[in-house]
Amino acid sequence: MSRYVVTGGAGFIGSHIAQTLADHGHEVVVLDDLSTGHLHNLAGFRDRVEFVEGSICDLALLQDVFQGVDVVFHQAALASVPRSVAEPLASNEVNVTGTLKVLLAARDQKVRRVVYAASSSAYGDSEVLPKREDMPALPLSPYAITKYVDELYGKVFSDLYELPTIGLRYFNVFGARQDPQSQYAAVIPLFITRYLAGEAPLIHGDGGQSRDFTYIENVVQANLKAADAPAAADGRVYNVACGEAITVKDLCLRIRDLLGVDLEPEHGPTRVGDVRHSLADISAGRELLGYDPPVDLATGLERTVAWYREQAGGAR
Repeated sequence: MSRYVVTGGAGFIGSHIAQTLADHGHEVVVLDDLSTGHLHNLAGFRDRVEFVEGSICDLALLQDVFQGVDVVFHQAALASVPRSVAEPLASNEVNVTGTLKVLLAARDQKVRRVVYAASSSAYGDSEVLPKREDMPALPLSPYAITKYVDELYGKVFSDLYELPTIGLRYFNVFGARQDPQSQYAAVIPLFITRYLAGEAPLIHGDGGQSRDFTYIENVVQANLKAADAPAAADGRVYNVACGEAITVKDLCLRIRDLLGVDLEPEHGPTRVGDVRHSLADISAGRELLGYDPPVDLATGLERTVAWYREQAGGAR
């Protein structure tokens, strides 16, 4: 039985990784300071994981938690472009300094591998599509800068300290447990919960911006594949997406149809730091990680809408 740590394991993505590892019978430690994560995300499997409340900025704590650990799945972050624009120093402290401390502790405790959450925001607003991992980074926001710096640190620790690392550039992840309440919430839970409340959702800009939305099950698979891929942990990064783009407006209307409501979305100003188009080339992940996304956009949306509808029914 392997021992794993999931930083940010009470968050949206981290909790799904932790649950899958626990379902597979592994020893799992969830580390989270609960600043954006929630204990209710661990409901149903809390008794099968060890929960440690604490910050990735606490190096002494990391040194203790990482003892005897095989793989660290590093998901903890302040994960929002708008938030980083409003609070660049806080984003840098958690996303850069915190990640550096994760790598230091993993190096010191002889962790076998670190798989960390990178971001498609590193590509910036290049007009070249699809986005390939060998394209230059062109970050447009403090958040994008922090996640790209994490990649540089990951590569250096792999080369200099022989700590195997893999970065996964997530493209617009969605699914159950994604928090719609934050002022920095992602677009899919916001659209769904607004429609369920009988309110028109808000689209920033004209809605023509496109994204490669990626269902959570695909992201979990990529992490598990990255943990064991034999020749891939050399500091490289890999796109994690479906290779399928949809405009934000079309996405909104598709969600509206799934919910069977009749409300036109409203439009507001374009958000600072947002890219116009995003689409991933996932061929490198397929070849070197064995990543093969099992859930397409349509199926993922159906499952996600059903989950939020069930939550809304329970709340009532």
